[in-house]
Amino acid sequence: MGRMVTLFTGQWADLEFDTMCQKAGQMGYEGLEIACWGNHLNPSKAAKDESYVQYILDTLKKYDLKCEAIGAHIIGQCVGDGPDTRLNNFAPKEYWNNPEGIRAWATQEMKYCAIAAKRLGAKVVTGFTGSPIWKYLYSFPQTTEAMVEEGFDEIVRLWTPILDVFKENGIKFALEVHPGEIAFDYYTTEKLLQKFAGREEFGLNFDPSHLIWQGIKPHIFLNDFIHKVYHVHMKDAAVTLDGKSGLLGSHVDFGDLRRGWNFRSLGHGDVNFEEIIRVLNRYNYQGPLSVEWEDSGMEREYGGAEAAAFVKKVDFAPSNVKFDDAIKS
Repeated sequence: MGRMVTLFTGQWADLEFDTMCQKAGQMGYEGLEIACWGNHLNPSKAAKDESYVQYILDTLKKYDLKCEAIGAHIIGQCVGDGPDTRLNNFAPKEYWNNPEGIRAWATQEMKYCAIAAKRLGAKVVTGFTGSPIWKYLYSFPQTTEAMVEEGFDEIVRLWTPILDVFKENGIKFALEVHPGEIAFDYYTTEKLLQKFAGREEFGLNFDPSHLIWQGIKPHIFLNDFIHKVYHVHMKDAAVTLDGKSGLLGSHVDFGDLRRGWNFRSLGHGDVNFEEIIRVLNRYNYQGPLSVEWEDSGMEREYGGAEAAAFVKKVDFAPSNVKFDDAIKS
């Protein structure tokens, strides 16, 4: 029996929850990583309304699905980002164009996420932290070391009261290392984990697709940070540099073939999933393998079903014997 194969519902949140569950079961998934937006999960309601939680649980049971994690990416982004009108797209309308109001809403909502996860029987909340210094990525005008240090310290300050609630409820927060976040590659992850040293409830949601196009080998990242990996996304990306395109995307939208890289359905990109499975086996990771399906060039239900089958095929069990034991006399 392999690890549970789940589907992150973030890219499907336009569907009603019952419909989502029905389709996920038909596509071959065993569980959901439920997104805290769209039509799927309202964290504050789940934290306060037992009947709402029961509806979610009953609907999952109806389609023989489980929930090991919920995803709160867009809420967490609003905690750590600086003022940005694009956050209006993530927050309730009453907070639009009010950066302090958006942050206060997101901070409270993340606390509700911990409570909601506990009530649903989930163990992990995946998501983003946001970043007050992402705009400093290319150091011009010049960025000082003090400015970078201050940005990391601000994330610790903003997230400490949230993590306190996670600790109280026995729930882990798993940051998805991702461009736009305070930790977006190997060394920023290393720095952030040092800043949060001692906080067992703060860890990582491993997603190889955001590493591969940056030139980072995902299985090396996974091996080095495995002790803090609380959840795993299965997601692919293809690097298609052609001498004209660049890794920064050229302000060209996802899916455009002129881009230097794009997300792809599982097995259609450059991620070496076998190496990832070998690392997970080495360290006995038994959590779910959650498909985050994104491919602008493929119909999503076809891709979603194909991805579920791909994960089940690639998720081989470790050996319980040495291969050469049989030749001993």
